[in-house]
Amino acid sequence: MAAGDATYEKGRTMTFDRRYLAVPAAVSALAMTLAGCGAAGDGNSAPKAADGPVTLELTFWGSDNRVKLTQQAIDLFHSKNPNITVNMQYADFTSYWDKLATQNAGGEAPDVIQMDASYLASYSSQGSLYDLGKLSDQLDLNTMSSSLKDTGKYEGTQYAAPISMVTLGVMVNNDLLDKLGIELPDTSTWTWDDFAKVSKEVMDKSNGEIIGAYAPSAEFILQLWARQHGTALYKDGKVAIDPQVLAEFLEQPKTWYEKGMSPSVDKWSEDIVATQDQQPFGQNKQAFGFATSNQLTVNVKATGSENISVEPMPSDDHNTKWNYYKPSQYWSISAKTEHPVESAKLIDFLINDADAAKILGAERGDPANNKNREALAATLTGADKKVLDFDSSLADSVGDAPEITPNGASGAEKMLTRYVQEVSFGRMSPIDGANGYIAELQREIDAAA
Repeated sequence: MAAGDATYEKGRTMTFDRRYLAVPAAVSALAMTLAGCGAAGDGNSAPKAADGPVTLELTFWGSDNRVKLTQQAIDLFHSKNPNITVNMQYADFTSYWDKLATQNAGGEAPDVIQMDASYLASYSSQGSLYDLGKLSDQLDLNTMSSSLKDTGKYEGTQYAAPISMVTLGVMVNNDLLDKLGIELPDTSTWTWDDFAKVSKEVMDKSNGEIIGAYAPSAEFILQLWARQHGTALYKDGKVAIDPQVLAEFLEQPKTWYEKGMSPSVDKWSEDIVATQDQQPFGQNKQAFGFATSNQLTVNVKATGSENISVEPMPSDDHNTKWNYYKPSQYWSISAKTEHPVESAKLIDFLINDADAAKILGAERGDPANNKNREALAATLTGADKKVLDFDSSLADSVGDAPEITPNGASGAEKMLTRYVQEVSFGRMSPIDGANGYIAELQREIDAAA
């Protein structure tokens, strides 16, 4: 895990740290204003390798540890490709996008770019990224699941190569269940009713001292919730979720309280914005919590217990492939690059080379490459191994990738939390909240078009 990642931030474990999810409209606009045409990826001619030595610029965000490990991998790449020199650029998450926007607007974007799902539609739609499908001879993306691969597509074109992935799971404090004498249901088949019953049992047997579960308000979970109910958050670049399905999601903090699964809505609202060390789950005061799978390690440290497990999200239909692997980051190539072939070779190395995988480990998340992920899992122990094993175990429930976040919808998660609060506190009816969210989010998308 690395500081600075939207999905790997060590902050608000149960609520998904949102500090880095918003894409400033001005920055996005600046990034695209001068993207222009005439990029190296234009035309139908096959890209060709350079005749002589090549220098590539590689840019990414992340911690000092990421910089160190990436440099080691680049050194190995150079030893295997002595004609290609790679210069690294890096920054923290926020300043990274400001700088990239300026570089892209001036036609000086780095050759290889670490990309985020919140920005992919913006950069792709304006012709700023190279069509990776033209580089299949140099870049093999069939080393990962087709579902994960497809998350890098915009309107059917592969503009990004997933580096790593996370899934959504239910964190379970088994120490608390053991203490209360509660048996966990079969989580491979559990339904939302099963989850409600066991959460209520925690509250009842602890006389309310231990929280069963808090309702989530993260967009990732909403995506999965929608897929479980036969709809999708986005379709054809527009908000497409069934309002009634969304309404049920928005009122969960209230309904879960009414079912006896959690304390008051006031307490829920207070705890979802708490820091990691102040959250009930981390303080051993909550039995179940929703989080991305990689946060298991964080929860083990917070609780001081190895007896924390990550289980599949409940579902009322286990025959539907509603799950999907969420990319942590991508690699993309600038449409302006003069060296697309060499850039593709670099990305292929960083994603697929077994020796590079040993160096990079899970620093950017669970490796997208299936073989590299399995090899890494064999070397790990404890919570880290549980995470990789859990992600691999979900393969049978993984379906087609959802559409990527449309341009203009980068603020969807913050907006979602606001509407969940409005409905939960009774300031809006569930259906009014759902219609309001859909309308407001669609306005943001339309404004960015």
